[in-house]
Amino acid sequence: MTRVAERITVYEVGPRDGLQNEAGFVATEDKLRLLRILADAGLSRIEATSFVSPRWIPGLADAGEVVSRLPRKPGLVYAALVPNAKGLARLFDALARAGDEAAQVDAAVFLSASETHNRKNVNRSIDETLAAFDEIVPPALARGLSVRGYVSTAWGCPYEGATVPERVVSVAERLLAMGCYQISLGDTIGVGTPNQTRRLLELLLARARPAELALHMHDTRGTALANVLVGLEAGLTTFDASVGGLGGCPYAPGASGNLATEDLVYMLHGMGYETGIDWPLLIAAGELAERLVGRKLPGKALQAELGSRALLARASVT
Repeated sequence: MTRVAERITVYEVGPRDGLQNEAGFVATEDKLRLLRILADAGLSRIEATSFVSPRWIPGLADAGEVVSRLPRKPGLVYAALVPNAKGLARLFDALARAGDEAAQVDAAVFLSASETHNRKNVNRSIDETLAAFDEIVPPALARGLSVRGYVSTAWGCPYEGATVPERVVSVAERLLAMGCYQISLGDTIGVGTPNQTRRLLELLLARARPAELALHMHDTRGTALANVLVGLEAGLTTFDASVGGLGGCPYAPGASGNLATEDLVYMLHGMGYETGIDWPLLIAAGELAERLVGRKLPGKALQAELGSRALLARASVT
């Protein structure tokens, strides 16, 4: 494979996309502990929370408190999902409460490439959702915030089946024209295969620069890293992942969801790419995430590392 970039950005989504799927509430202080260790590990882009109504996602009801207390670090940028004007107002309020101590936080908007999934997710059509973004994107940009766009079900939909790539291209183009600096393409149900990914990226890269695209792969069927390789080959330099593989797939009960950050970083480092991420601290973040949610997480590299450490610890005792 031709090397196209030395530095890759790993976009950590666990504190939002991962924790929002947990049944139990993770305390605000614990969320901040996780965010702090991820920042210390060298993650430079971290999705911190969501300003979706607490009625729909009670696990992130403390979004304002989290944003107002985010740990600052040079070069570190957070993101918060905002579904509507009310959510954006809550984000502005949290940043105002932090005052001069406020961290840099991007806004993020989201919709699906599948009409059925979009209606079930946000109770609007795709066109209605894009129109509503006029109340989010321009005000956010006017306040100096960058805006990232998320397109879910870019490979397939649990209701409609395979997603037509041209539909993804159309939605992505409209988000870029609106002012989003980057579009994260989500394989929501983890059905993407390398050939599908190659075709989708060929179409998108005829209209967008590689830096304007990111891959958000789910590992439901074990193909996430294979799709990342296609993205690397195409010139993409940003890939979303979740600490420990936090976050399941709601349409495949019991299956893995998000690509684990440790799995992605292990592969990238083994290929010679730079990420700026400290491996021992990343594993420590995975250990903390497991303690906070009270269960073993599915990340393969995390479990292999923890297993090796446990084996060495037992050997040293004997």
